[in-house]
Amino acid sequence: MNSKKDLKRAINYVCSDLFAECVAASLYGGKTDEKNAEALLTSILRINSDYVRRISHPEPGMPQKKYFKTLIHDFNEQVSEIIDQINNMG
Repeated sequence: MNSKKDLKRAINYVCSDLFAECVAASLYGGKTDEKNAEALLTSILRINSDYVRRISHPEPGMPQKKYFKTLIHDFNEQVSEIIDQINNMG
């Protein structure tokens, strides 16, 4: 990523796609628990706001390159977990 703006845009894009997939899976996936779907949607929104906030306010004393590399890695791990949960909904 070249800038914080691009990174924020990418995170918003990924989270909006995850949100849409979760809504589609809950509506068209057959038997799904509404509470699980709502909890998953809430967690997607929390992940989005958490990571956008972390981009704006990096940890002091930590090299920026390392901080953003760790941030991206953690985000990708959480996205993978959300995708697995969406796949297991139906």
